[in-house]
Amino acid sequence: MSRRCDLTGKGPMSGNNVSHAKNRTRRRFLPNLQDVTLQSDVLGRSFKFKISNAALRTVDHRGGLDAFMAKAKDAELSADALKVKKEINKATATA
Repeated sequence: MSRRCDLTGKGPMSGNNVSHAKNRTRRRFLPNLQDVTLQSDVLGRSFKFKISNAALRTVDHRGGLDAFMAKAKDAELSADALKVKKEINKATATA
């Protein structure tokens, strides 16, 4: 299972633990991923995603899942999120 955000594509970064004596050992900075269920107003359904807290704040700031997907880039989205985006775009085009 990859530690990657479904909506923003954020993944682990690497760096160093640096002690007071300047000894460096490698470490990983993992994103703060949460299992979240988001509601789509256009489709009237809910979808489960594994997203970072920063992505959750962005979804709330943009006004929900539908508004977030309208502005999201296809390259950043996971395969499941891309399917949801296409469903939302299709539903808004017919409405």
